[in-house]
Amino acid sequence: MNKWLKTILFLLGSAFLTRLIPFSSWFRTVDTMVHELGHAIVTLLVSGRVMRIELNADHSGVTYSLLSTGWSSILVSLAGYTLAALFALLLFLGYQRRRQAAGLIGLMGIALLMMVFFVHRGFGVWWLGLFLLISGIIYFLGPAVRNFYYLLLAFLCLEESVMGPLTLVLAAIRSPGEAGDAANLARMTPLPAVLWAILFLIFSLWCASMSLRLFWSRRPAQQGTGSSTAYERA
Repeated sequence: MNKWLKTILFLLGSAFLTRLIPFSSWFRTVDTMVHELGHAIVTLLVSGRVMRIELNADHSGVTYSLLSTGWSSILVSLAGYTLAALFALLLFLGYQRRRQAAGLIGLMGIALLMMVFFVHRGFGVWWLGLFLLISGIIYFLGPAVRNFYYLLLAFLCLEESVMGPLTLVLAAIRSPGEAGDAANLARMTPLPAVLWAILFLIFSLWCASMSLRLFWSRRPAQQGTGSSTAYERA
């Protein structure tokens, strides 16, 4: 079977199964958190200023920033969807290398960073606080629960990293001027919003394909020869 078709079918099956898990929709904001953090990081890298970030209950988000040049605005607009897709890939790399505990600590670190520096009001504040609390409790419940939780977050990020650009493509077709980052890029470049959205989608699908390859090729647990060592298992 073609690897792209296999990737799409697996994502569809994953999206269906994760929606059967109670409250899974609430955790989809993790992808929004990473998306907006991507905008913020690149803003700071190009010497811009991040005013604030808003995370909304409908999984949308906004980063308000001040930028001095047009090229820096292009980089910031490119950052959200691309870094979210790369982050999903990074989560599966952690799973493949059996680093779920470290990956969960990293997710909590991102949430704490967002709360301290960027998100100071609205839905995002209590979402970040509750996410930190839940993740912290699960971290200490042991490898079995922790690994299931980590894999759930990884798949939710993977699904959202593809669904976001797909939704953007549809929005760019219906109303190009309201297609978020694609609309911003269209205003600053000769390319139309729908083409930017399609490029985001292609990149996210490539990252999804690589992520699933890592998922299927997970390293086997190492076996100790002289002493007893505990390894995490999903």
